[in-house]
Amino acid sequence: MLTSTDYDKLQQIMQESPEHEALISRLLQSHRMEVSAISHEIRNPLTLVYSTLQLIESTHPEVHTFTHWQELHQDIEYMKQLLEELSSYNNSERLELDLIDTSLFFRRIALSFASSIVDTDIEFTSLITEDLPSISVDSLKMRQALLNLLRNAHDACIAVTKPAITLSVSPDPQDSSMLCITVTDNGCGIKPEDQASVFEPFITHKADGTGLGLAVTRRIILAHHGTITLDSTPGTGTTFSITLPIQENT
Repeated sequence: MLTSTDYDKLQQIMQESPEHEALISRLLQSHRMEVSAISHEIRNPLTLVYSTLQLIESTHPEVHTFTHWQELHQDIEYMKQLLEELSSYNNSERLELDLIDTSLFFRRIALSFASSIVDTDIEFTSLITEDLPSISVDSLKMRQALLNLLRNAHDACIAVTKPAITLSVSPDPQDSSMLCITVTDNGCGIKPEDQASVFEPFITHKADGTGLGLAVTRRIILAHHGTITLDSTPGTGTTFSITLPIQENT
């Protein structure tokens, strides 16, 4: 599996000449097809295993009392989640772009996340500038990227006494051609030694994580010609900052 750093280097090489770009594009496409084929071949028998477990439960309800039965279910659910996220990672650079109503788009994401935490103690604030300039995005993938960051913020705040998360969207004050998006939490923070690897696939510092959520998010942002960075202090919180290009008026 190629790392985020590997992809950055490949992108630099691709920019050197059309020949390099064509060759590496073919290699990456071949790589994506291979990963998709492997995921598909694993997903089919796993689905059959899951269906068989459900059939056993329906005909023999007593299995719920068996030692390790619940652990078996959890392991299969984890495998399903891993395959789904692997598929997302593999397809994260394939975009279907459309100009969007930027303010409305991000308000809907904020509303969706707010609805998911209504039964928690988290104070969620969305600061979304009205009448934002247009951007060209793959709406489904960009929504996935932002919700990944918001869910990570949620997980980081679980043990905090007064948890708070803020989503901010506004024109970048330092570059008028870019939109600036930040997701900030006051959670546990990320250790300095772990920060360099948080976007790498299959590296996770959460007990139940797959290590693909932030890797998917980063690839989606880069595919949109944007940037993503983090600023984190253990015990204080984390801010993820994204920039995306604003569509020029023609």
